[in-house]
Amino acid sequence: MLRELTVRHRSLPLHTPFRIARGVKHAADVASVELRQGEFVGRGESVPYARYGESVASVLDEIQSQCRDLCAGMGRDELQARLPPGAARNALDAALWDLESRIDAIPVYTRLAQAPLAPLVTALTVVIDSVREMETAATRIADANLIKVKVDANEPAAQIEAVRRAAPRARLIVDPNESWTIDILRDMQPVLKACAVSLLEQPLPADADDALHGFSSAVPICADESCHVVADLPRLRDRYQAINIKLDKTGGLTEAWRLLRAARAQGFRIMVGCMVGSSIGIAPALEVARAAEFVDLDGPLWLENDYPGGVRLHDGLLMPPAPGFWGG
Repeated sequence: MLRELTVRHRSLPLHTPFRIARGVKHAADVASVELRQGEFVGRGESVPYARYGESVASVLDEIQSQCRDLCAGMGRDELQARLPPGAARNALDAALWDLESRIDAIPVYTRLAQAPLAPLVTALTVVIDSVREMETAATRIADANLIKVKVDANEPAAQIEAVRRAAPRARLIVDPNESWTIDILRDMQPVLKACAVSLLEQPLPADADDALHGFSSAVPICADESCHVVADLPRLRDRYQAINIKLDKTGGLTEAWRLLRAARAQGFRIMVGCMVGSSIGIAPALEVARAAEFVDLDGPLWLENDYPGGVRLHDGLLMPPAPGFWGG
């Protein structure tokens, strides 16, 4: 049976500006995909990211370039060969997983030999602001189990210390988003240790992380921008102790699942993260997050309005989407 592909750009306003070392965003600009086959519709979403040379227009063009073959029945395995890792492949991969599960009446979790999704602890993010405002923001979520602290190269010690004062019991992930140098990293070691930081995410630019070779850090260092797919793992040894799996980097759940298994086999600790987007984009990542030590999937919580039936925060836990929302 022939399929019908619908692709569009959606701009989803945020309730609060999201500031990181690389810039600030006021809306999540996503590529939204629907793949229809008869009465069944599979949905997918991705977030084009300029850091990786993507724009909304380029991702939409990539998706449309596969329209003919997708509508003729192309599956996920062929898609992996046809498109490179990135936002375009992620949106289509998600739509195919969703469509397959609906047609066959087999949920994605069953295909992955997993149990139904359960609530999980996600990091709640404190974005870059003045030190005082970051402390105030951390005070509002002081009871959270896990807090992610966005920092830059200007006053990272004061930023981390402020969040730790406000939330003395939370585990902390610190994320400089590639803004540090190796000298800053060295200087920050006493602060990271004193503040009991659990994980430091991508402190150096990906193209400068050779400086991490053999570096002894007070806290585990996690590869984000340096890790996209399974083929990246060999060069990360002796630099990083953990990796951050994001579906917009892997190009979808298909490669993310492979990356999870390969990374665990090679001794890496696992984090699962996301870009800021809706629950449609987060739903496939939850399948990988169940196996992660650190989960950072609060993207939909920054939106003014998410999809009905999407994820929600309840008593400090991220509740999975309603049955049938995505994946069967």
